[in-house]
Amino acid sequence: MTDSVQKPHSDSLPGDFAIWIFIFAELLVFGVFFLAYAFARANNVELFNESQVHLDRLSGAVNTVVLLTSSYFVVRAVAAIRTGDSRRCGHWLGAAIAMGGVFLVIKMFEFAAKFSAGISLSTNTFFMFYLSLTFFHFMHVILGMVILAAVLLKARGGGYSAADHTGVETGASYWHMVDLVWLILFPLVYVIH
Repeated sequence: MTDSVQKPHSDSLPGDFAIWIFIFAELLVFGVFFLAYAFARANNVELFNESQVHLDRLSGAVNTVVLLTSSYFVVRAVAAIRTGDSRRCGHWLGAAIAMGGVFLVIKMFEFAAKFSAGISLSTNTFFMFYLSLTFFHFMHVILGMVILAAVLLKARGGGYSAADHTGVETGASYWHMVDLVWLILFPLVYVIH
């Protein structure tokens, strides 16, 4: 029976299957948001292009690098626990959570700049989508950090091993989904004209 736990994951999804149902549902929600954005943009290209120039692309690009770096740290955490190194796994998870915090701080400055400029959900259709999409993603980053923190605490308590680390892979899978969504959201909303 223990052979199934120790079996390499090359032929199955990493982590708990339930997280993949959740990830699929989340991706569907974001997909609907992205399609609605694309449809609205196609019907009002000029407004979207004029509004888009008011976004801070540099902050968006820096946040892209921040999330990619955090995902790398999560990959390192999974690699560490697969060798049974809970301590290194915890360090990598802590670094990933810290990068998530950097993302949130940059995004809060971005939100504050928009609100202080009088931009809100009711400013126009573009800003309604921009604020809704980025805030929805912002909340997913927070949830991802909470999940990673729970995994970190369990790892530090010796709750995972080389043979039993599904929880680490589950948390990692969710975090990678959050990163993937940003990799679509950033070019879609900040860059593409």
